[in-house]
Amino acid sequence: MEKKRFRRELKDLEFELAKLQETVRRKNRKVAIIFEGRDASGKGGAIKTIMRRMNARIWRIVALPKPSDREATQWYFERYVAHLPAGGEIVLFDRSWYNRAVVEPVMGFCTPEEHETFMREVPQFERMLIDSGLILLKFWIHVSAEEQEKRFQDRACDPRKRWKLSPIDIEARNRWIDSTRYRDKMFALTHTDEAPWLVVDGNDKEKARLNIIRAILDRVPYEFNEEAFAPVKLPPRPRREDADYDEPALDELNLIRDYYAD
Repeated sequence: MEKKRFRRELKDLEFELAKLQETVRRKNRKVAIIFEGRDASGKGGAIKTIMRRMNARIWRIVALPKPSDREATQWYFERYVAHLPAGGEIVLFDRSWYNRAVVEPVMGFCTPEEHETFMREVPQFERMLIDSGLILLKFWIHVSAEEQEKRFQDRACDPRKRWKLSPIDIEARNRWIDSTRYRDKMFALTHTDEAPWLVVDGNDKEKARLNIIRAILDRVPYEFNEEAFAPVKLPPRPRREDADYDEPALDELNLIRDYYAD
């Protein structure tokens, strides 16, 4: 997709996201959106695009590190439950409890018994969340092996993106088929009527981001509250000369150097 068209489409969608945001806050709704996919599929970029003009007090991003020694002894879902949304919040999970469906078994981070237990429990867990009033969306962003390799090579050569390329990413690159088998099993056992998997073609990053936003808008009920979006008429600004205070000049403060002075 051309950048110009992407920016034009995104501008319109951001207004719709603002309506959704206002509705969620006003009606005290709870929304959790899961982003899963292979490394370099575009999960983080999609989340950043959604958040670009949104209120960080309503939208939260959750990207958990590997569990601590204490967390490793807890019920598997416990540390994720602590990050679920309260009323009036939207939480975006950059990877989620579904680590145990694909990443952990492929990399040997869980036992086969732990994996089987998770696959049996997760539909029940999600059903309980939905019964409690939570709106749950699950996105899997698909990326082809060829496109993933292109993005990996870009990360390997660009110092600004080197942090995105971890040893686990490299190892997962070598286990593409294993990951595919576990992904297919995840789809078969955890795609339910209440919480279906929404698969996104992520090979075109810009188009994928727009499609994800539209899919969210299609599935989270919202409305246009005309009063909330009416222009605000600001009162006249108080005159500084009427105040009993002499503001110091800017150069009297601890002003940083102007690195871009002509």
